[in-house]
Amino acid sequence: MIKDLFKETIWSLAGNKVRSGLTILGIVIGIASVIAMVAIGQGAQNSISKNIEAIGSNLILVNPGAQRVAGVSQGSGSAQSLTAEDANAIKSEIENIQAVAPAIQKRSQVTAKGNNTNTQILGTTADYLIVRNVIIDSGSFFNDQQMKTSAKVAVIGPTVRDDLFGTGADPIGQTIRINKMDFQVIGMTLTKGGSGFGNQDDIIYIPLTTAEHYLSGDANLSNISVAATDQNSMTTVQQQITDLLLTRHKISDSASADFTIMNQNDIIATATSITGTFTILLSSIAGISLLVGGIGIMNMMLTTVTERTREIGLRKAIGIRKIYINLQFLSEAVVLTFIGGAIGVFLGWLASLAITHFVSSLTTSISLSSVLLAFGVSAFVGIIFGFYPARKAAAMSPIDALRYE
Repeated sequence: MIKDLFKETIWSLAGNKVRSGLTILGIVIGIASVIAMVAIGQGAQNSISKNIEAIGSNLILVNPGAQRVAGVSQGSGSAQSLTAEDANAIKSEIENIQAVAPAIQKRSQVTAKGNNTNTQILGTTADYLIVRNVIIDSGSFFNDQQMKTSAKVAVIGPTVRDDLFGTGADPIGQTIRINKMDFQVIGMTLTKGGSGFGNQDDIIYIPLTTAEHYLSGDANLSNISVAATDQNSMTTVQQQITDLLLTRHKISDSASADFTIMNQNDIIATATSITGTFTILLSSIAGISLLVGGIGIMNMMLTTVTERTREIGLRKAIGIRKIYINLQFLSEAVVLTFIGGAIGVFLGWLASLAITHFVSSLTTSISLSSVLLAFGVSAFVGIIFGFYPARKAAAMSPIDALRYE
């Protein structure tokens, strides 16, 4: 029976090649879209996680501004509640920390040799190398003596080097102008990667004291980065920093804190949650095409049942059981979806590779679970949308079917 059922299915689908092909196309588009969208979402999630992990190990970030209320940070954008003294207190009084790096961040127009770029200027200390896993590729980072004298020296990222001096140029000893002041380039960092405002290579590092005197004009910090000694101590260190800053800022209620603390795990979890939501949204939109494809299958099968009414009547008249007729038409719908599902998975995989190739900032990721989900959904669609036409065919009266014109 199974062999005959398979032959009947292939014969029926081959007899209407164009109609079968168009029906399969609807499933192919739906499956390929779901595979590609999930791959994009998972790729973006992995990329964001790697970028966050690349900014430092066991990182705890202290930002100025009130704590979050109902998920919204109150006034952290322009708040000025952290000072260098806070950073020094954290470094001297908190245990289980590896390094503390206060920072002042400003975006500024920078020029050199007739070229210019708008980039991030970051005033910090030598501990920033430890906290944020920054590696010097050539030259050196500024030292304590340059910090004390507020020296106008700078360490630039590879992207800044390319924009100001050209790809592959040696920037060491060159002069750049920041806010109409000359700075001497003493070092360049190793490439870390990134894009947009999160590009770790598009940064100019200057001494913290220099940034206070010549850029910000005050001692207020943009943030304080703290590296815990290990992963297990991060929660304890974060709580100790919170208690210390509450005491220093004379705040008794933690809900009224004028600073916000997040550790690296919190940042990754937040980013993962956001990208996961977008992945579900994109997949749901792509899944609509699967629904349309399923309706196409039902439409084709209903047409097939109508066209083969006399054949159905003849089969029932010679004693073919109702369940076999049901299986015959149901198997046609399932075969259509499985063929469409296989082609859709292949095309979705190709689309994901193409996106990775042509969009350098995004590496897609195809998981086995998404492929199995796609096949499961295609089979489900075939069974659901093929059931009603098959049931209709099996329920026909032999006499009425034989008299059908």
